[in-house]
Amino acid sequence: MAITNPPPGYKFTEKHEWVKVEGDTALIGISDYAQAALGDIVYVDLPKPGKTIKQLDSFGTIESVKAAEDLYAPISGEVTQTNSALATNPAQVNSDPFGAWMIRIKGINPAELEKLLAPEAYREYVSKLD
Repeated sequence: MAITNPPPGYKFTEKHEWVKVEGDTALIGISDYAQAALGDIVYVDLPKPGKTIKQLDSFGTIESVKAAEDLYAPISGEVTQTNSALATNPAQVNSDPFGAWMIRIKGINPAELEKLLAPEAYREYVSKLD
């Protein structure tokens, strides 16, 4: 399974979530590899704004025609916004995994970002999974 080259500024977990810091907030979504493995996404369950999430804990679920999987937080923070467009069009995750962010969080701990994989390391990691 191939992975596209993510735009600059993304970091990844080994569970295939990504995070992109934008100022004092961060966007979180799933990788191209993850959406391809899941197949056609039919439902995304996300937390409400105000919920505090912890690094590597589950923050929601994603369902496809193949499976339902937990979503894991690449970093800790407080949810400030969810991508409401995914409620009516969850397939956006398939067509644009780096544009179809799921949640925005604040209260980022920079030390947690250090534990994540840079795009090159993530590409190497997933290349060993195929």
